[in-house]
Amino acid sequence: MALLEELVRHVSFTGLLVFVGSMRLRRLPGTRATSVKGTLPFGLDIVRDQVNATMNHKNLEMWTKILGDKPEYTAETTIVGKRMFFTADPENIKAILASQFTDYGKGKPFHDEWSEFLGDSIFTTDGDKWHASRQLIRPQFVKERISHLDCFESHLETFFKAMAHGEALNGETQKVDLESGNGKVIEISDLLFRYTLDVATDFLLGLDVKSLTTPRQAFADAFNEVQRVQNIRARAGPLQRFVPLGSFRAGLKTINELCNAYIDRALRLSPEELATHTKSDEGYTFLHELASFTRDRKVIRDQLVAILLAGRDTTAATLSWTIYELSRHPEAVRKLRAEIIEQVGLTRKPTYQDLKSMKYLQNVMNETLRMYPAVPFNVRLALKDCTLPRGGGPDGSQPVALLKDTPIGYSTLLMQRRPDLPDRWFHWQPKPWQYVPFNGGPRICIGQQFALTEMGYVLTRLFQRFERVESFMHEVDGGNPTLKAEIVIQPGDGVKVAFWEAKK
Repeated sequence: MALLEELVRHVSFTGLLVFVGSMRLRRLPGTRATSVKGTLPFGLDIVRDQVNATMNHKNLEMWTKILGDKPEYTAETTIVGKRMFFTADPENIKAILASQFTDYGKGKPFHDEWSEFLGDSIFTTDGDKWHASRQLIRPQFVKERISHLDCFESHLETFFKAMAHGEALNGETQKVDLESGNGKVIEISDLLFRYTLDVATDFLLGLDVKSLTTPRQAFADAFNEVQRVQNIRARAGPLQRFVPLGSFRAGLKTINELCNAYIDRALRLSPEELATHTKSDEGYTFLHELASFTRDRKVIRDQLVAILLAGRDTTAATLSWTIYELSRHPEAVRKLRAEIIEQVGLTRKPTYQDLKSMKYLQNVMNETLRMYPAVPFNVRLALKDCTLPRGGGPDGSQPVALLKDTPIGYSTLLMQRRPDLPDRWFHWQPKPWQYVPFNGGPRICIGQQFALTEMGYVLTRLFQRFERVESFMHEVDGGNPTLKAEIVIQPGDGVKVAFWEAKK
């Protein structure tokens, strides 16, 4: 009854808004897009299908069902009186992210929906707040910092020990026979998430959490659970108040406890002490930058959570998918390893320039990001009455009219897998806006080069040591990987593989 009463109240209120909106729409240039019709009142079956899809890792199938047969892969629907759009069209994504950048943003509803988790960080804000966050983060990812690769190397010895052990180590002093890892079936995705968490906290905060040597990592478990529930809340739309939040709030408490330890560490430095550090100092970190920028604990906390989400999850997930696919394509491993040996040899640590010079390595990462873009689905809100370039009319060739506060969901995952856009991958020269794994325009991922450098470094060191990797996933997923996409897309069943070292 509570659900029905809520719907009646909502629909009664929105009825007038829908009428007024229809009048405004008629005065705008552009037309309507093809409609996705629900079978239940208020479009509740569409909400149900979205929640079920995300809980069962069937998001790609759901998006394909909605858009696969629609003109220009663009459609609209109405849920509880609210008009909304879905698109996987390059021209529309270009408009949203770049050419009509000021027309679209995260908007207040998105901020309200995500602020408990991500606060007022770069991922939830627009305008001056967003710009301030971006300017705060930017110095951490300039070439001068990311081209120093010692941070990546310093955690790899522990990573290789964990690989040989088959799981996270029981403390930093555990002895491991590295030869014992040859041919051992391991779930490498978990180790990659631990590795990138250690690198992110070391590189950005100056003190790593030692995830690779702590079998039960409460922070990582909490981070995963908060993302899981947050994703369901986002898909539930107007019904999100009915999503249970017990585990979500417990997870946030654990996340905030870790953040508080870093915040205390930062605020122990007085403004005078911070003034003696410069961005060029070797020990200068994002934590120093935050403490110099503000003494407000909430501001620091919000930025920390955002940077940890970006620094851990996106890179670990993409590395996991890379190993997943390489383990199924031995010929690609041979080509990759041959290039690594030619460029770097078997023992030398690669330089930043080495990584950029290896074209096959770059293409392996690019193709992985085509198939599995780190953030596969995203949303923007029309900040004013405006239009999308395509999707309107019977053939989808006309602009689409949008009223202020209309949400638009877009999928880079679906777009980058569209069978009607095949020529973008010829000699790896994709057409503009048909390949945007890091988004584009002013909000393009600020850590893009850091992520690519970390991935390239790990893959190079991995295949200097190992000559072969074999997949053991077929008995798990039958060759059809589970696309777990709560915020970042990752292998839903892990990545079970075995590595063999090259003969000495």
